[in-house]
Amino acid sequence: MDLNKENRENKYLRAKERVEEIKKFYTSLILYSLFIGFLAALNYYTNEWRYMWFLWAAFGWGIALFFQAAKAFRWNPFLSKDWEEKKMKEFLEEEDKKNQWN
Repeated sequence: MDLNKENRENKYLRAKERVEEIKKFYTSLILYSLFIGFLAALNYYTNEWRYMWFLWAAFGWGIALFFQAAKAFRWNPFLSKDWEEKKMKEFLEEEDKKNQWN
């Protein structure tokens, strides 16, 4: 019974952690949109699109935002905690098999 309760608590904590990651992503997306919009307006005001320098900031920050989204929405299995747990179990099982033969 304790194991069941502990398992539910672990699932709850992982779900809470994932929700926090998604909230951070959306917060970053809103800040990105506002700040890049501000930079675009400033760029237009200063030189009327003769040189769109704000795109450098949009591109750089956009790459970071993409990786944050990949982590939050689990697009890359190597960034998730589940992958880490599966690998840990796999390595432990390998060690158990080695120990059985010795």
